[in-house]
Amino acid sequence: MAEVLNMQNISKSFYMGEEELEVLHNVSLTVNTGEFLSILGPSGSGKSTMMNIIGCLDVPTSGKYLLSGNDINELDEIELGFIRNKEIGFVFQSFQLLPRLSALQNVELPLIYAGLSSSDRKQRAAKILDRVGLSDKTRNLPNQLSGGQQQRVAIARALVTEPTILLADEPTGALDQKTGAQVMELFEELNHDGRTIIMITHDTDIARHAQRVVKILDGNLTEQGV
Repeated sequence: MAEVLNMQNISKSFYMGEEELEVLHNVSLTVNTGEFLSILGPSGSGKSTMMNIIGCLDVPTSGKYLLSGNDINELDEIELGFIRNKEIGFVFQSFQLLPRLSALQNVELPLIYAGLSSSDRKQRAAKILDRVGLSDKTRNLPNQLSGGQQQRVAIARALVTEPTILLADEPTGALDQKTGAQVMELFEELNHDGRTIIMITHDTDIARHAQRVVKILDGNLTEQGV
């Protein structure tokens, strides 16, 4: 199985005035193609910082991060933006859909940046919306959709560029238990189809849906079952 992500001794520090605060401490992590990994930790554990580094939204203070063979530390902002668009599909707790755009138009957005034609964008967006069970909601605005449907649109948007990794940050955090379970079923189906998924969560029950769980606490990563 091919290695898609390799973090070696990753540390991340922030400065508060003159005081240096180390949020991640020599974190090492490897993820293979087709894995479903959950990073489990409470608020303040460092999991958001970890997510930002995995998603190339931030860079480590020290250590090495290889994503699909690319050394992230060696990339400039333009190259990081290209990597984010090509390699990472983001799913957020709050959906982050544009309210004045239809479900189809929201899913199309990343393809505009990828340079696809209008007809190709619409075709691919419609296909992905069908995959997440929303073929009858393509023209609906976000406020005409339930929370679970909005999250499915967000998942479709994350998938439409065929990213290497689907990176989900508390994907059920804004949903009730039943709807959250349905979204997790979709993640499991996508993983069964071969999608590589990394999910950040504080919820042990949600974390158990993944094939593999690592725990983060006080900036330290440990691998163990839940």
